[in-house]
Amino acid sequence: MSLLQPPTGHSVFPPQQLRDYAMLADGERGALVGPRGEICWLCAPHWDGDAVFATLIGGDGVYAVTPRGPFVSGGYYEEGSLIWRSRWITHDSIIECREALAFPGENDRLVLLRRVMARQGTASVRVVLCPCADYGRQPLSDPHNTEGVWTARTGEHYIRWSGGADARLVDSTGPGRQLVLDLALETGEQHDLVLEISTTPPRGRPVDATRAWTATEQSWAHTIPPLNPTIAPHDASHAYAVLRGMTSATGGMVAAATTSLPERAEQGRNYDYRYVWIRDQCYAGQAAAAAGAHPLLDAAVRFVTAQLHTHGPQLKPAYTTHGGPVPDQRSLDLPGYPGGFDRIGNHINRQFQLDAFGEALLLLAAAARAGRLDDDGWKGAELAAATIETRWREPDAGIWELDDQAWTHSRLICVAGLRGMAAVAPRSRQARRWSALAETIFAATAAASLHPNGYWQRSPNDSRLDAALLLPPLRGALPADDPRTRTTLHAYRQQLTDRHHAYRFRHDDRPLEEAEGAFLLCGFVMALAEHRQGNEIAAHTWFERNRAAHGPAQLYSEEYDIAQHQLRGNLPQAFVHAFMLESAARLAAQPP
Repeated sequence: MSLLQPPTGHSVFPPQQLRDYAMLADGERGALVGPRGEICWLCAPHWDGDAVFATLIGGDGVYAVTPRGPFVSGGYYEEGSLIWRSRWITHDSIIECREALAFPGENDRLVLLRRVMARQGTASVRVVLCPCADYGRQPLSDPHNTEGVWTARTGEHYIRWSGGADARLVDSTGPGRQLVLDLALETGEQHDLVLEISTTPPRGRPVDATRAWTATEQSWAHTIPPLNPTIAPHDASHAYAVLRGMTSATGGMVAAATTSLPERAEQGRNYDYRYVWIRDQCYAGQAAAAAGAHPLLDAAVRFVTAQLHTHGPQLKPAYTTHGGPVPDQRSLDLPGYPGGFDRIGNHINRQFQLDAFGEALLLLAAAARAGRLDDDGWKGAELAAATIETRWREPDAGIWELDDQAWTHSRLICVAGLRGMAAVAPRSRQARRWSALAETIFAATAAASLHPNGYWQRSPNDSRLDAALLLPPLRGALPADDPRTRTTLHAYRQQLTDRHHAYRFRHDDRPLEEAEGAFLLCGFVMALAEHRQGNEIAAHTWFERNRAAHGPAQLYSEEYDIAQHQLRGNLPQAFVHAFMLESAARLAAQPP
């Protein structure tokens, strides 16, 4: 840990390394908290809304609780929740700030709870509140202090802040003005701050901090269900909490809380992941099924089924949490996170991804095995299978969202989905039809995409290996002891892994780590693949290596730079937490 100096204005809260951030989330939106107690990222009213605090990507707007003197930072989550405790050690005090988004979140209002606590010595902290909507373009306006409660506007948002009665209104180092509050607490004292941001004028009395904390604690306590035995119970529970925090009341789970955090500096590979990817949602649901965590499974089934019913063969790869279209990609004209670009929206809305239909079938089959698939779910399965039947020959963008090709993984994962549904189908005629379609697709894929050396290649026109090709055998497209499964695993292990970190595919002749970061999802897939082969020591080694690729908050990003030991890409990345949860559950059992 490094000794940090307290900042003096909101513009001097520069971006930190990703490992140092924690996330607060209530299902409807999320906030990132840095080591100086700065909330540097928060979108409202929903995940894909405009940021009110945007210093993470070079915009204005921040909400900080920071010690007045030099300090060393730390922090931890309370067990089974996304209640975070920032912790600072100064020369003469120990200070904590307990913080959370009131859980579960409301659709049109967020409540951000912060409780400053003097653990030892005099806690001297400065609070800076500078909301700035539209990614920093709409500064604080019309501030009023009425009986110790501040109200204001920023853009289309209404602000109400309790606990800052003595705050002073000062000029901001960015646009507009900010509220600054200095606190001095003696050992054992605490002070509550409650920030409300809503789309309509505040109603009734301000939120009571004590009641809101109690309700949030109780909600989290009832949210994390008992999990099946896992090899890492604490980590599995935390992964579930992260996934639940990123899941809206609609059932939609965002792929990540952030936008524009670079996977590779200055390479243009940074995207907006604040949307629901059908594939990622299915991964989370299948992980929940493996862990016996049915509420998250039910949420995934509900959202995916709704989109299948609404869009059928024209199902898009991703949606907003409310089922709306993902907006086109555009720039914000901001500096961005260092090494990245300021992009929002996503070009995903123009792609066809065949594998999403196969993943949907695998999700619905998992729900059926758990006795949790209703008539709407069965109808959704029929729609997905019918789409595969009519579109499986079309080129698609594939799991990595590249150029359109006949990607081998897309076709094999559809085979797995069809076989999975056929195994649980109540009507034999339906089961026979799905099984026959699976055989047809499998035979055509094997004829076109099996490398002469016996492993699956990426596509008929691309003879390289791909981590995605480890997934179909795990999902039932072919057996673990099939020579093609074992040959693919062996070749992948030899060519696309390094020190128990795994890569998606080889971009060019450069060393793997120079082309991109290790893909954490692939590392957990390797753990599952080795486990399926009965290689238990190897499976646990893969699991432990990739489990450790996080910071103090135990949040995973998409990629991991094995040379610099740094997180890369948007944070937290839901599908990594999903595969971590699934691996923890499956490795605790005997291989099937």
